[in-house]
Amino acid sequence: MKKGIHPAYQQVVFQDSSTGFKFISGSTKTSDETIKMDDGNTYPLIRVEISSDSHPFYTGKQKFNQVDGAVDRFNKKYGLTDNK
Repeated sequence: MKKGIHPAYQQVVFQDSSTGFKFISGSTKTSDETIKMDDGNTYPLIRVEISSDSHPFYTGKQKFNQVDGAVDRFNKKYGLTDNK
């Protein structure tokens, strides 16, 4: 690899804005905001809108909404309409 062309890779803290859940991960993202974690180290803080702590797929609160019924899907597929 060429030296000087890659961004710095460092440990950062990602915090879920909706739940407050925090985790440390390696990233090239930077931030002016910092946070002191339980391990005594200070890390850059990256705020995220959604994480595995708040995403419906991971929390089990996912909703499956089927907009069309079977007849509506058939009519849409084969070009039949309700227009009279």
